[in-house]
Amino acid sequence: MNNAEKYNRIRPLKIWEILQRETDGDHPMGTEELRSKLAECGIQAHRTTIYENIKLLNDWGYEVMVHRGRSNQYYVEDRQFSSPEIHILMDAVQAASFITRKKTAELVDKIANLAGSQKGLVLKKNIVQFNTTKSTNESIYYSVNEIVTAINNRQKIIFLYFDYNEKHERVYRRNGHHYVVSPVATVFADGHYYLVIYDNRYNKISHYRIDRMDKVEIIDEQADMPPEELGFDIATHKKQLFGMFSGEAKTVHLEMSRYLMDAVFDLFGERAEITLYGEDKMRFSAEVQVSDLFFGWCSSFGQNLTILGPEDIKERYTAYLDSLKGQYQ
Repeated sequence: MNNAEKYNRIRPLKIWEILQRETDGDHPMGTEELRSKLAECGIQAHRTTIYENIKLLNDWGYEVMVHRGRSNQYYVEDRQFSSPEIHILMDAVQAASFITRKKTAELVDKIANLAGSQKGLVLKKNIVQFNTTKSTNESIYYSVNEIVTAINNRQKIIFLYFDYNEKHERVYRRNGHHYVVSPVATVFADGHYYLVIYDNRYNKISHYRIDRMDKVEIIDEQADMPPEELGFDIATHKKQLFGMFSGEAKTVHLEMSRYLMDAVFDLFGERAEITLYGEDKMRFSAEVQVSDLFFGWCSSFGQNLTILGPEDIKERYTAYLDSLKGQYQ
């Protein structure tokens, strides 16, 4: 096969790549500019050849639009993501604290390019810089890859787990000994990324922050799955979580000031069944994982929130408040 034949075969593909990457309805590309772009790739093309190649692309379902005139203007408009969708994705990446600053910049560039180079430049100019404390763990991508593969293959993983000391140095738990766990799912909550695992020793669900995991590896051992009697459901589990802190799941009955309704919807969703009570109160019930973090959420509303029951939860909440008061006596 000579070079001319090779170019004839590859030319339609290169035309499609160039138009998809660099054009949209507001930024079409003229025939001469398209010829110049092809020449940069070492591919020569006559005006009529470009017209024939674009016709071939359209015949096979690769839609190339054209503004006809003295010099035709070509562009590709249909994309998998709209500009607002891409903007939302870019904001989400910037707000996620588990993604490092380096990876954030790389991801924002890649997401912006989904809109094409022209709109991508506009989107990147208009993004707001979030004041988010970013992780410094650059190995998180590798960790996520290993975790997802293990979940799909139902295999266990092994890893080290660490905290930071006052000098922002890693301090490994268990004196640097490995954790061996059965991964079940990953969950994004409160700006952090968590691994949900099943611990068959205690027949319970636990969580680990993925950005605090190090040297994650899959091991050749079948993962333990939560038994049916545990009643584990990841969708329900996500709704019960308060910042991924474990606790006993219980249905709690609460009374709050009516003006705090948005706070209830923000936490429990629109499915929260609220009953108006009196002139300015409301009551509702929710299944939550009862923990100090849940009590902290309750106390943040001061006298505008009351736990109505169960009695043991009321007693635990009172003890929690007394312990805080004791710190200042």
